Amino acid sequence: MSSQTPKKLKLELPATYVEGFHDRKAVEDMVYRPLGGETNLEVSVLSFGASSLGSVFHETNLEESIQVVQHAIKSGINWVDTAPWYGHGKSEEVLGKGLKGIPRKAYYISTKVGRYLPDTLEMFDFSAERVTRSVDESLERLGLEYIDVIQIHDPEFAPNIDIIINETLPALIKVKASGKVKMIGMTGYPMAFQREIIEKFPGKIDTVLSYCHYSMNDYSLINDLAWLKQCKLGLINASPISMGLLTNRDPPKWHPATPLIREKCIEAKKYCQSHGVDISTLAMAFSLSNPDIPTTLVSTASLERLKKNIASVTYKLSEKEQAVSKYVMDTFFAPLQGGKEHWEGVEVASYWQKVGKKLMLKTRYPNYAKK
Repeated sequence: MSSQTPKKLKLELPATYVEGFHDRKAVEDMVYRPLGGETNLEVSVLSFGASSLGSVFHETNLEESIQVVQHAIKSGINWVDTAPWYGHGKSEEVLGKGLKGIPRKAYYISTKVGRYLPDTLEMFDFSAERVTRSVDESLERLGLEYIDVIQIHDPEFAPNIDIIINETLPALIKVKASGKVKMIGMTGYPMAFQREIIEKFPGKIDTVLSYCHYSMNDYSLINDLAWLKQCKLGLINASPISMGLLTNRDPPKWHPATPLIREKCIEAKKYCQSHGVDISTLAMAFSLSNPDIPTTLVSTASLERLKKNIASVTYKLSEKEQAVSKYVMDTFFAPLQGGKEHWEGVEVASYWQKVGKKLMLKTRYPNYAKK
């Protein structure tokens, strides 16, 4: 598991390059890899996650958000990911504003269906009718005629896997046949659940998005690479900083990491700080450097942060940073691997506890349901 600069495999410009629009030098500096499977797409190793545009982490500036989208794509980032859940429509709306005037050829875009609103009882809906309508809503917000990949968002929250297999996926197959989407993908935290759906569903699924499973504190995704290749699936990795665990800032209060994971990340962070090294720099290098990981999604609504993220593609760790990275991996994170590196089941269990309480109030104590 190298943490060095990603190597350029060839000098040809990607199929998404548009003369007169792109910053050619930036595109030449960007690294591209095959997305994999039968997608026939070549994607930038750094991709743009638009969740931040929905103000999911903090308040954002619309004008800067638009600049971020435009600078990202002009600089050679050609994979953009969003979802109705991010800001409850705001991410897609802001992204749509940013995409205006950008040649459609210049990027691939993925969004999601199934997760929508903050209210516990309205959060998820994987029914055929709702996911079909959701695609149309996303197209309208984005201002696009088609979506490259439509993904099922966190299917582990469905009350029964058969809903995904018998309703959600067949509905998306019909949407694909209509030309509104080109490919169908899966997302979600537990890879085993994605795997179960893909192996049970008789139709074609094209991509898998995995988050927080190829970062310094959890690199268990490498155990799924052979299976992904066997099933001819494209792969998108997300969150190299593990949703804020691997930065000098505190992670968000809602972060589901176990106390042990938090403890090890804090210890690693303090060690890096004591040696004058930014742990997020090491984290980016770790995720971007593996040639078997086609692309890694990173989200920001800050133009300054975006530029730093782009610079990380060509940044080479110093000898000191390499030494610190090795120590951190060996001392703090390697002992987590093999079952203690993840928080699978934590969020799902919390969700169903809330659903049960809300349903009881709604059905038996309606006068108290809104209190």
